[in-house]
Amino acid sequence: MPSRRQFLVGGGALLGTAAAVAGAGSLVDAAPATAADHAPGHGGGVNGPTFRAGSTVDHAANGFNPTDILRDFDYGRVSVSADGRTLREWEVFATDREIEVAPGVRFPAWTFNSRIPGPTFRCRQGDLLRVRFVNDSAHPHTMHFHGIHPAEMDGVPMVGRGVISPGESFTYTFDAEPFGLHLYHCHVGPLAEHIARGMYGTFIIDPPQDRPPADELVMVMHGFNTTFDGEGNQLYAVNGIPFHYMHEPVQVRRGELVRIYLVNILEYDPINSFHLHGNFFDYYPTGTRLEPTEFTDTVIQAQGQRGICELRFPYPGRYMFHAHKTEFADLGWMGFFEVTG
Repeated sequence: MPSRRQFLVGGGALLGTAAAVAGAGSLVDAAPATAADHAPGHGGGVNGPTFRAGSTVDHAANGFNPTDILRDFDYGRVSVSADGRTLREWEVFATDREIEVAPGVRFPAWTFNSRIPGPTFRCRQGDLLRVRFVNDSAHPHTMHFHGIHPAEMDGVPMVGRGVISPGESFTYTFDAEPFGLHLYHCHVGPLAEHIARGMYGTFIIDPPQDRPPADELVMVMHGFNTTFDGEGNQLYAVNGIPFHYMHEPVQVRRGELVRIYLVNILEYDPINSFHLHGNFFDYYPTGTRLEPTEFTDTVIQAQGQRGICELRFPYPGRYMFHAHKTEFADLGWMGFFEVTG
């Protein structure tokens, strides 16, 4: 099977060229197989995916658009619990879904609510949370939430309810603690595959008092191992689709406070990074403190690490952001902010 470097030379890098970003021309054929051909049960191909003409995927067919995911916060069904606290309830379905991750490249994903990343849950510290998880997948799964909760609600095999088999359901019930930026993911082995297939999402617990008003954005950094060999990734992305924010830049206003909830769930690579052109930001690791630890333009995150970036753009124009590792950027992890006003 090709390495990601061979993939880069064989066609992946062309996704990021000026011609592709402008929608011009077609992409070269890297091999006579689709990404799905490498998945268990699909048989066949060993050389890598085949690209089709064009520069964007079919978001309608995928059922989600990374532009929408940026500002899509799910506060759940809200009521008052017996002890007078705010109760938030969600229903989450595990599904197997084929997703077009690059033009002509279809990836057999395992998802929460049929999208990558899964929904962004949002609540406030001290809320009572109930998440009913329904496994409509053909594979066993769990939901493991980062945070503070009882052992039986940890969503790991052999503890509490343990693994949720296909066709079964379970309700995770716990308090929202501590405030900050967290994540959730499946915790069934082989863990790397369950995460790499798409079983992850963002979990935000707001502090008791609101943070200052801002244009808030969620950015989940991840990748796709299209050869299913567990040896690195052939594509890298933010919020599901490589190069998406090159085609549809993130729209923000000049002078307005922008708050980025940045999460790294990249599998098969030890670290990831976020670099912003033409500006600096305050960085709050894990979001569990209200004071920033640094003022910078680049942060490094290992898998599972996350942090809040706050900034204002003083000048209008287009400002690139990307992984500060060229290979990741060339394979999809790059985009633009479009600053207006």
